[in-house]
Amino acid sequence: MINQHYKDMCATPSVIRSLAVYATERGKEIGYENVFDYSLGNPSVPVPDAFNEAIVRLLKTRTSSQAHGYSPNPGNPEVRRIVADSLKRRFGIDYKTEHIFMTSAAASAIAHALRCVTQPGDEVLTFAPFFPEYNPYINQTGAVLKVVPADTTSFQINFAAFEEMLNPKVQAVLINTPNNPSGIAYSSATLTKLAQILKAKQEEYGHEIFLISDEPYREIVFAGADAPFVSKFYDNTICCYSWSKSLSIPGERIGYVAVNPKAKDAEMIVPMCVQISRGTGHNCPSSLIQQAVAECIDMTSDLSVYETNMNLLYNELTDLGFTVVKPGGTFYIFPKALEEDANVFCEKAKKYDLILVPSDSFGVKGYFRMAYCIDTGKVERSLAALREFVNKEYR
Repeated sequence: MINQHYKDMCATPSVIRSLAVYATERGKEIGYENVFDYSLGNPSVPVPDAFNEAIVRLLKTRTSSQAHGYSPNPGNPEVRRIVADSLKRRFGIDYKTEHIFMTSAAASAIAHALRCVTQPGDEVLTFAPFFPEYNPYINQTGAVLKVVPADTTSFQINFAAFEEMLNPKVQAVLINTPNNPSGIAYSSATLTKLAQILKAKQEEYGHEIFLISDEPYREIVFAGADAPFVSKFYDNTICCYSWSKSLSIPGERIGYVAVNPKAKDAEMIVPMCVQISRGTGHNCPSSLIQQAVAECIDMTSDLSVYETNMNLLYNELTDLGFTVVKPGGTFYIFPKALEEDANVFCEKAKKYDLILVPSDSFGVKGYFRMAYCIDTGKVERSLAALREFVNKEYR
């Protein structure tokens, strides 16, 4: 008999992916250039030439087994050393090779980190708005996801609600900064207070509470934003990173777990990840891509287009009367809809070929997400459609 749990999941597909499919089909009818598709967070800026050149060079200079064979289970040791050195150089934390575990991007990193520090029945807290895939990421480990309600005035942490929800069953807190979908970066003040609360609760409960930091947008930070490195604030932090956004290579599926060297049992977490990979199938990411990212370790794509796009949308949205907290990074913006039901609002927007994602699945009602990782020219053309939509439907 097939598994009923996964059969049931088929009835509730990802809202984001469903809208992306709709946009593609609509594009076949009117030309995709005429569909203002803000659904999917798929990086739009080109991969750095140096990354492609590194792949070509590696293919020419490495043996077949070096380029295409299995890497050791924790990842290529030289790549792990280079990652650790980069983190130490950039953020002043004494990472070493043994603190790095190479993964198939951030999703795999989170899957490993959660299994390292929770057992079935434990609770994991996250903060709304949050990436909807956290539900299967956590609940399929046997742990239970609990969502702290949003502070919609700033989309920083709602500390009053957080402290109410903390209890001895909480073994981990999962954060995402800069955040998908709000675009907000948690400030130094926010992370300082979060660390203080977690330290106090660790003492009260008599066990560690690990902070799992989901950081695929770490490099996409806008001018003036306070977006510090999370692991500097709290010893029991596990950083989950992906090069998908920083190098525009989401299809290459490459990232890492970085265990804070001061974390409890830090020396055991990477070996535990190796054992976890045996059961999850997330083992041995591409040898070739590991080596390529190591050669581009401190590079990024030209990410400036995202700030340009953000400013265009933020200015237009505020001019049209939307309530919106200005993003500090990522390529998402999260305005309040012009009516209570965001699903109805986004359905009306389709008539103007604006593909917007309603906020319900992000843990907040009455908002919508726009993923502005599209060409700036298309953003500019979409503004007329946005104005027409608002004026005809809401004025």
